[in-house]
Amino acid sequence: QLHLIESGGGSVQSGGSLRLSCTASGKTHLTYCMGWFREVPGKEREGVETVDKNGMTYYADSAKSRFTISRDNDWTKLDLQMDMLKPEDTATYYCAADERFYGLLPAYDYWGRGTQVTVPA
Repeated sequence: QLHLIESGGGSVQSGGSLRLSCTASGKTHLTYCMGWFREVPGKEREGVETVDKNGMTYYADSAKSRFTISRDNDWTKLDLQMDMLKPEDTATYYCAADERFYGLLPAYDYWGRGTQVTVPA
């Protein structure tokens, strides 16, 4: 089992920044593909940014030029730096991981419980 815990969510004014972190524990001796997803009530969970085992990153159009994903060398911590936040970024953000890579599809095996990001209009 792999356990994921997100942190860093909160409320920030439009145009502000937040940095989300995801810490993995458990079966961390394996190499995982990881990513950030977000969900708004009534809508499907959508991929924000993901990174494969080779370190290649994949961005949703909504995240380009504003969000940056990074992971540590031990592959146990995944961060999402979010800049120029907009009200439409308001969502619950989830960290995900899997030995297989699914791009921006929410098909990953392991999920955190999520952290709320609110950008008031």
